[in-house]
Amino acid sequence: MRDHITTDAFEEKVIQISRVSKKTKGGNSIGFSVVMVVGDKKGKIGVAKGKAPDVVSAIKKGVRKAKKRMIQVPINGTTVPFRIRVKKGAAELILKPAPRGTGVIAGGPVRAVVEAAGIRDISSKILGTNNKASNAYATFEALRQIANLVKIKGIKLRSVAQVEKQEKVKEVKQQENAKKKVVKKITKSTTTKIIKSTTKKTKAK
Repeated sequence: MRDHITTDAFEEKVIQISRVSKKTKGGNSIGFSVVMVVGDKKGKIGVAKGKAPDVVSAIKKGVRKAKKRMIQVPINGTTVPFRIRVKKGAAELILKPAPRGTGVIAGGPVRAVVEAAGIRDISSKILGTNNKASNAYATFEALRQIANLVKIKGIKLRSVAQVEKQEKVKEVKQQENAKKKVVKKITKSTTTKIIKSTTKKTKAK
């Protein structure tokens, strides 16, 4: 069974599959619980659990629920706008912005959620439980809180093109500064040589 499914519009990832057994009058009833992540890699993301007697049906239910509960995640260039720390149940984690080109520095469930949302550069740290489902829900909650704060505070976000333009300007400035330092060093060295040469000639006279 694949844990990474791509459709025309959305990417679907299986976070955790659990076998559930329930006692009934007629005997034990066995089913499956699947936590799914669904995203379009353009800011839309949803996380939900599907339960059914078989895995395939549980996955389909999880995908349907996740699509109904989707949120729009604000992305600043290729990363999140600001640092956030979230505690949800036993799960606790930190999401931090990262410079362009850093990549996704995150554990399995956190990575699955942020990548499905389209975040390409981010740093995270899991502080609580290692349960995959709990951390996936905590990551979703962190992104939801970021979306709410951006909306309430009216934080302006940069597009990827704007980030690239700013980085190019910064790179040009760094190159110019480096050239100035080299010229300054050469000028200083030349001046020192001229002074030494003049001093020797004066002493020789």
